[in-house]
Amino acid sequence: MRTKWYCMLAALAFAMLAQAAEPQKTLRYILPAAETSLDPAVSRDLYTGHITQAIFDTLYTYDYLARPVKLAPAAAAALPEVSADGKTYTIRLKKGQLFTPDPAFGGKPRELTMADFVYSWKRLLDPRLASPHAWLFEGKVVGLDALAAEAAKSGRLDYDKPVAGFELLDPYTLRIHLTQTDFNLGMILAHEPTAAVAREIVKAYGDSKGEVHSNPVGTGYYRLAQWTRGSKIVLEKNPHHLPETWDFQPGSDPDDQRIVQQMKGKAIPQIDRIEITVLLEDQTRWLSFTSGGADLFWLDGPLAPKAMLDGGLRPELKARGIQLSRQIDPELTYYYINGRDPVLGGYSKEKIALRRAVMMAHNVDEEIRLVWNNQALRLDFPAPPGVVGHDPAYRSSLQYDPALANKLLDKFGYRKGADGWRTLPDGKPLVVRYTSRNEASGVLLAELWRKTYNSLSIRMENDRLIFTDILQAEKECKLQSRNYQWVADFPDGDNFMQLFYGPNINQNNNGCFENAEYDRLYEQTRGMPAGPERDALYRKMARIIEVQGGGMMGYARYRNMLAQPSVLGYRKHPILHQEWAYIDIDRSKEK
Repeated sequence: MRTKWYCMLAALAFAMLAQAAEPQKTLRYILPAAETSLDPAVSRDLYTGHITQAIFDTLYTYDYLARPVKLAPAAAAALPEVSADGKTYTIRLKKGQLFTPDPAFGGKPRELTMADFVYSWKRLLDPRLASPHAWLFEGKVVGLDALAAEAAKSGRLDYDKPVAGFELLDPYTLRIHLTQTDFNLGMILAHEPTAAVAREIVKAYGDSKGEVHSNPVGTGYYRLAQWTRGSKIVLEKNPHHLPETWDFQPGSDPDDQRIVQQMKGKAIPQIDRIEITVLLEDQTRWLSFTSGGADLFWLDGPLAPKAMLDGGLRPELKARGIQLSRQIDPELTYYYINGRDPVLGGYSKEKIALRRAVMMAHNVDEEIRLVWNNQALRLDFPAPPGVVGHDPAYRSSLQYDPALANKLLDKFGYRKGADGWRTLPDGKPLVVRYTSRNEASGVLLAELWRKTYNSLSIRMENDRLIFTDILQAEKECKLQSRNYQWVADFPDGDNFMQLFYGPNINQNNNGCFENAEYDRLYEQTRGMPAGPERDALYRKMARIIEVQGGGMMGYARYRNMLAQPSVLGYRKHPILHQEWAYIDIDRSKEK
């Protein structure tokens, strides 16, 4: 008996030692804005995308190290087989992928099938859900628009009705039939709104619209463990995910060799737990990182002088072993004035002149210098660097010229009153409302725009809102003007030109811009492969935006990501929101 107890105690001690030798790996991360809905069909902001991308699987993703970025299978077994005319895609799914356990599945594991993806894509066109991502499939799949049209009439989408364009060959194989050529579909299927959501989960937890706001159940690398809304989110490694091994090939970047050396052959993911804290204030976030409270840190432009010197890290941070991953984001910041606004909107000559004058009076270079500490690159063209279709030689017709802007207002009847402020041509008061975020950068942006409007003798009022309220209001065309940032969903010019497409109002066309010629050209480009012919149409479309006062392109910001010495294998990916599954952490390297 004594021998048996000795053996049990020894086994227990061994297990405890083993556990001590392999402690749970936790990564601490900061988001600068609160998350919104955790339903990937509804959320549309970059910050929430960090979470949904970790929990839900898309069919495709991007190779971690390849530059230019390269599509790679995620839930799919391989890249799609695409017909020569680009109208038929055949996709095969990996077998054995499981949704994380949930009572909605009756206490049993539930395998992912292609039917889950088809269901999830139909959701995007459900009028009850009013997804901002409907544009991803609208007009593309044979029979899907007809189903959406029927739903628009009845108010309810029939999910069981077959769609000819979604041909399920077996539970793991889907053939998609498109209405026209589309060589971008693979990238669209890597965008998280197209991720698989289980029908049982929507039935169990969906609200009156069918939105699953707070019960995210997916097949991704991580699952939701804790959530204090607007404050803290904890993700845990999904133990049911199919095993994968880190085997990315190094690219031309010299740092890739270090990353490969640190990560090759390890299981994906290495990190067991992700603790995400929401901190709105710049200084608070910075203090958290410098005190060791965060492992990865998104260094926005306002904080750049604290860490950056001549485009590199300050010596004192280098001495601490802090790592920097820096790139120009595939992003566009542009300025819009709501095309449907009763005061500033519309397309009469005087309304167009007013919008163009405002844009010509704004000093973009000054904004880059004062708000972003030169951590941004001036853009004249909608498609930014790193995106197919970018034209670095394009020159916008909207250049900084406040004197000409004032002459334009004089010409179209915006006269100055006795108080020195301009009025509308009909003599009514002219007051512009500019919306910005509550944080310090939002306050600074508002002051710069006040300076712009003052130079035109136009009164400006500033509405400061929280980020989620801004997103909702502009989706409904309720904001008058603001700076808007769009980071690429996929690295193709189409993703930026669609921001001004009329039918995308109430989705991504936040300036609510409408122009029949622009829409016609955009529809023409959707069926074209990338190349000179499509680029020429993009230039025509960019000119239409300027001439109509539909928006002024601003800049793309640098992404400076800082990592503590304990973080291994990190490099910022241009398209992925986060890289948590592909990195590791070794606390013994902390200084």
